[in-house]
Amino acid sequence: MVKSPTKRMVAGNSLFYPILGFASCVAFIYLSFGNFWVNLHKETKFSFVERNGTHFMVDGRIFYINGWNSYWLMDHAVNEYSKPRIRAMLQAGAKMGLTVCRTWAFNDGAYNALQISPGKFDEKVFKALDHVIAEARQQGIRLLLSLVNNLQAYGGKTQYVKWAWEEGVGLSSSNDSFFFDPSIRHYFKSYVKTLLTRKNTITGIEYRDDPTIFAWELINEPRCMTDPSGETLQDWIEEMSTFVKSIDQKHLLTVGLEGFYGPKSPKRLTVNPEVWASELGSDFIRNSKLSTIDFASAHIYPDHWFHVQDLEQKIRFVAKWMDSHIEDGDKELKKPIMFTEFGLSDENKGFEPAQRDRYYKTVFDIIHKSAKKKGSGAGSFAWQFLVGGMEEYSDEFGIVPWERPATYHLITEHSCRLASIQGELPSQKGYLKELCLSRR
Repeated sequence: MVKSPTKRMVAGNSLFYPILGFASCVAFIYLSFGNFWVNLHKETKFSFVERNGTHFMVDGRIFYINGWNSYWLMDHAVNEYSKPRIRAMLQAGAKMGLTVCRTWAFNDGAYNALQISPGKFDEKVFKALDHVIAEARQQGIRLLLSLVNNLQAYGGKTQYVKWAWEEGVGLSSSNDSFFFDPSIRHYFKSYVKTLLTRKNTITGIEYRDDPTIFAWELINEPRCMTDPSGETLQDWIEEMSTFVKSIDQKHLLTVGLEGFYGPKSPKRLTVNPEVWASELGSDFIRNSKLSTIDFASAHIYPDHWFHVQDLEQKIRFVAKWMDSHIEDGDKELKKPIMFTEFGLSDENKGFEPAQRDRYYKTVFDIIHKSAKKKGSGAGSFAWQFLVGGMEEYSDEFGIVPWERPATYHLITEHSCRLASIQGELPSQKGYLKELCLSRR
């Protein structure tokens, strides 16, 4: 899920800046979190996150994740007027007890493009990504970095196909040629190698050596509808995951799947939202089973997956969907499963914020239940969090968490419940205890 950057182009090229909204955000953070920032170490020492069977491990103990999506961090770190939003968001996330933020490490051929054309990069934008990683490290937040988009926003596979077509080397104008065209595969591998071996200009650490990065995600929501058998996408995942691992053996890797079961899976009929979901060229089990894939991912968007559903039906689907994937992680994949995007649309008829709270609570409760059993349900990431003054960058799922106390309480309570199982991480010492004691 990601909003088109069209509005962002207009805002980015004008002098208008929503000062009042952002100033309110900064004031809130200062007044609410001031003591925390003073006490926080200037730089947090991280260990690499590892995997042991169905669990993530940090410093020899199980690691469960309360995370979130702010896909926009690199983009907003480019310009000085929006750069403070990165610190504001990461600090607020840390204060809520969140530990991992999922964000884009790509922007192909669009406004503020990181990759201007195949193999050609904008150093200013690369330095913006350097800033995001360095700031995350300072605030005690790890990053799940996605490498390309299946959707057109921020370039995506469409831009790669366009580049190949313009250079006269493309085999097809189909967007799905991204997965099978040798020239495009070469473009993507070149991009991945440049990114993973990048030396951060702030920290001096190559990305592949930086434990601030929790994991890499090959592609956001891959679909290859021209080959519903799944062979094309499976071949691409095998090749690209092997390539990533040949460069970087320290970080975890996932595909970036939505979680749909493929045409040969029995669960396509009992768990998938509708018949079309098995015809997209992806297969949750098959794609995630590869030895080069360290953990599985799924998204949760009943608003977009069903035509007519009331809230009760959506909640029942969420529970069934999550339980099924956690069962797969426990019994078949024997790997952690992360729900890396979930959200409830505010465009639903009769929408009320309390409905979203209930939706969030359902997700959190299922993760907590799995964690108590030491199951494979390793974490969840809300889509998406913003800071004040970013209304034009939001979508139907976006929230500023602290603007609604009930929602803020739910999020922080989940952080505390997970901490009661796994204990404090070194990066959380000095504030998580205070956060959770205040809830007793």
